[in-house]
Amino acid sequence: MSLDLLAYGAFFLTMALTYAIMCLGLNIQWGQTGLFNVGIAAFVAIGAYVSAVLTTPETPDRLGGFDLPIAVGWLGAVLVAGLAAWLVGALTIRLRSDYLAIATFGVAVSVQLCVLNIQPLTGGAFGIGFIPRPFGGLAASPLAFSLANLALTAVVVLGLYLALEHLAKSPWGRVLRAIREDEIAAQALGKRPIRFRLQAFAIGGAIMGLAGAVQGHFIGFIAPDNYLPILTFQVWAMLIVGGSGNNRGAILGAILVWGLWALTAAAVSAFVPPEQQARASSFQIVAIGVGLCLILLLRPRGIIGEGRSPIAGRIKPKSEE
Repeated sequence: MSLDLLAYGAFFLTMALTYAIMCLGLNIQWGQTGLFNVGIAAFVAIGAYVSAVLTTPETPDRLGGFDLPIAVGWLGAVLVAGLAAWLVGALTIRLRSDYLAIATFGVAVSVQLCVLNIQPLTGGAFGIGFIPRPFGGLAASPLAFSLANLALTAVVVLGLYLALEHLAKSPWGRVLRAIREDEIAAQALGKRPIRFRLQAFAIGGAIMGLAGAVQGHFIGFIAPDNYLPILTFQVWAMLIVGGSGNNRGAILGAILVWGLWALTAAAVSAFVPPEQQARASSFQIVAIGVGLCLILLLRPRGIIGEGRSPIAGRIKPKSEE
């Protein structure tokens, strides 16, 4: 029994860390730059489907299936999702706050409809199965399989965290925060806000695509229902709870909110009659909403909020770089 509990714990943390990758991508866009992206599900879906198409075996009823290594699939997911984010950003990055949110939400809905209806490529409503899983040879031992995947996902998250911390402390990261705080002042110092905003949007989208690929390979199956707007709500809640603008807060928020989601799902399964469970599943959203409200009331900056924002004066003028 203890081994089963340990295996479930490893499974839980692995899933939580895939959401942490999404949060790290959103933290670049919103926490560092102030870009209100409500299309997270779109870039996660793009990454998941690109990696699945590249790595699954060839099937007669679907295009693709190149049977490539998992690492190639993850790299393809990063590149295609980043390119898609760059294209979306090139069209929408000049929009502000709620207008950008509306535009990116429309992108998310469009992508979800595409993966639902382009059946020859995406499998339609049936999705794509038989996605190769890392350490698939250990599948007969749930504990070993879960621990191996947890270690791999933790390495990915740690690598991303270190890279993003380096970027945040670099001149590029300071420019992003200056643009977030006072775009006019940053522009007066010789910076080009549109260019930096577009770079941040593309990098964040690429990271979200990686998260979709990592999660898809860990589960072994993807379908359009996995990328509904509720996914965007979850990731935003995770970032706000953990602390926007703080990479550690993004990781912590993902683990806590995913834990609340899993706990409420277990409560629904245990205490609600089977015929009512589908309707009662909305309790999970209510629980996250209540938790989010409490965090905003008690700790508006999140559990690990961002420290004092750097002033624009710390940004060197373009002539001094």
